Amino acid sequence: MTDTTASPEGAATGGKKPIIVGIIGAIVLGGAGFAVTYLDLLPLGHKTTEGSTVAPMPAVEFVALDPLTITLGPDSAARHLRFGAQLECAPGHAEELRQMAPRVLDVLNSYLRAVELRQLEDPHTLPKLKAQMLRRIQIVTGEGRVTDLLISEFILN
Repeated sequence: MTDTTASPEGAATGGKKPIIVGIIGAIVLGGAGFAVTYLDLLPLGHKTTEGSTVAPMPAVEFVALDPLTITLGPDSAARHLRFGAQLECAPGHAEELRQMAPRVLDVLNSYLRAVELRQLEDPHTLPKLKAQMLRRIQIVTGEGRVTDLLISEFILN
């Protein structure tokens, strides 16, 4: 029978060597990443060269809506909501939408008065409010006329 005992220096194998190798590896990989980015070696498609063309912007028109000022409830810290927006539409529908602007403003005013104050104050609910307003506008103006609602003012004061 042999009695094997572990040597004290065998228990602490490696020491600082793996840490140094890891640090050197991180520096080398970081430098390589910087070089690839700085020298633009990866074709990401964000640059245009002399021979290439940029895709044309889609043909759209915008119809500005008159700003709305909505009085909020008595238990709110803010007293008014100032709301301004523009409607994005395909060319040829802008004049129709200008004629429908009073109905659009009416539906927006009615909707914004019905929304709970906590939703108006929470910035995370703005996309949901925008989607709700856009859907109501599309119902009032008819399908296919309004493609987007662009909110230019949303001020609680």
